Amino acid sequence: MAETLEHDQNARESAPARVQDAYADIVALLRRNRLVEGLAVDPSHDPDGGERARLEDSAVTRQNRALLQRRLEGLHPADIAYILDALPLDERLYIWDLVKADRDGEILLEVSDAVRESLISSMDTEELVAATGALDADEIAELAPDLPQEVMDDVLQSLPLEERERLRAAMSFDEDMVGALMDFDDIEVRADVTLEVVLRYLRRFDELPSQTDQVFVVDRSERLLGVLPLNRLLVSDPSRLVGDVMRPARVKLLQHEKATDAASAFERYDLVSAPVVDTNGRLVGRVTVDEILDFVRGRAEEEALAQGGLREEEDVFASVWKSFRNRWSWLAVNLCTAFFASRVIGAFEGTIAKLVALATLMPIVAGIGGNSGNQTITMIVRAAALGHVSRGESRALIRKEMLVSLLNGLVWGGVMGVVAMMLYRDFMLGLVMVLAMTLNLMLAALMGVLIPMTMMRMGRDPAVGSSVMITAVTDSGGFFIFLGLATLFLT
Repeated sequence: MAETLEHDQNARESAPARVQDAYADIVALLRRNRLVEGLAVDPSHDPDGGERARLEDSAVTRQNRALLQRRLEGLHPADIAYILDALPLDERLYIWDLVKADRDGEILLEVSDAVRESLISSMDTEELVAATGALDADEIAELAPDLPQEVMDDVLQSLPLEERERLRAAMSFDEDMVGALMDFDDIEVRADVTLEVVLRYLRRFDELPSQTDQVFVVDRSERLLGVLPLNRLLVSDPSRLVGDVMRPARVKLLQHEKATDAASAFERYDLVSAPVVDTNGRLVGRVTVDEILDFVRGRAEEEALAQGGLREEEDVFASVWKSFRNRWSWLAVNLCTAFFASRVIGAFEGTIAKLVALATLMPIVAGIGGNSGNQTITMIVRAAALGHVSRGESRALIRKEMLVSLLNGLVWGGVMGVVAMMLYRDFMLGLVMVLAMTLNLMLAALMGVLIPMTMMRMGRDPAVGSSVMITAVTDSGGFFIFLGLATLFLT
């Protein structure tokens, strides 16, 4: 119970006030239902389920369920997704059952990957087909990796031919390509029509597609000629031709281009939407800022998990076995590196026995090296993600980071050297401290550049497990450098 309350508090602190209030209301109603409906009834005391059935059919329970449903109906799918992410599994599935079926697909798009898996596993084939069939082709493609094959087969058969082709096209792209982010909800006009015709055409829509800040001008072969911003459309003379008012597209994205390049373009030019073309220049869709934000956020979460040695996003309420499988691999690596570090210390047992002060100072040398190495790795990984560094710039980066570490080592090593000298009244111990901290910081800088750059050369994600590796190097290296210097100068 204490863990649940602590999680509830953390969830409320990280969400906007409006979502916090909704979350608090839902949790309060769930707690009331837990008491009234008997969700916590011990099965051994109710073997035939009669007591539970009676409670579930009571007037108070029906009223509570109706209150919950009304509260959920007034929430945006993203807010419901947040609440589902924050609830334990049994309460999550209880709320999921109360959500109207026609909103299932929108909510599945919003929840985290780990929670989506638990929701999909609770639904039968018919429910999944109904939820997925209500979505656009690009949205179905986003859910496709998590859906059973029989569901996808049924969805494909139920779609009109044009939507089916769009879905197949969207599913053909890797998740890190522009094509995986694009949607087909673009508005196309011809250059030889007047603005008045365009305005009449737009008024035929019940509402414009979200994030519509421009319409795309194409020729009869669907090749992109330019863009017509809505602000220019509204203030220009309606009798003018589109071709006279349109502008060249500031950015044209290729469907097989890397999504990270698209994200950089959106950031650089403050875009709301951008056209996507094929290799022949034909307009095939568009990418909008909301998809870019989702991509950037997802990539940031993946990198954060990877740096911590987690293989995939994990549901905080996942089973013990599933969490174990997600975490064990890098813990095993960490155990091996920690054992190696302990053997380095064991090689200098005689030196430590003669001067016990070394045991108290060793963690300082290793700790500051690990922190410095993580700083370097974080900077390199971020720069690589933004396309600011390439594999050929390793030498320049190493030289720069080594100089920074040399300066930091002399400053902070000097500080600790003076402290060690004053504490233990030993000038040589202070000197060893200065040299050890400086050398370990330089080692951390060297490995902080080499680890991510080497992984990039191997075609691997430079963020995966990098913090584990740098900690292993700086711990073992720091112990070896410090105790090796102590053996030379103090024994």
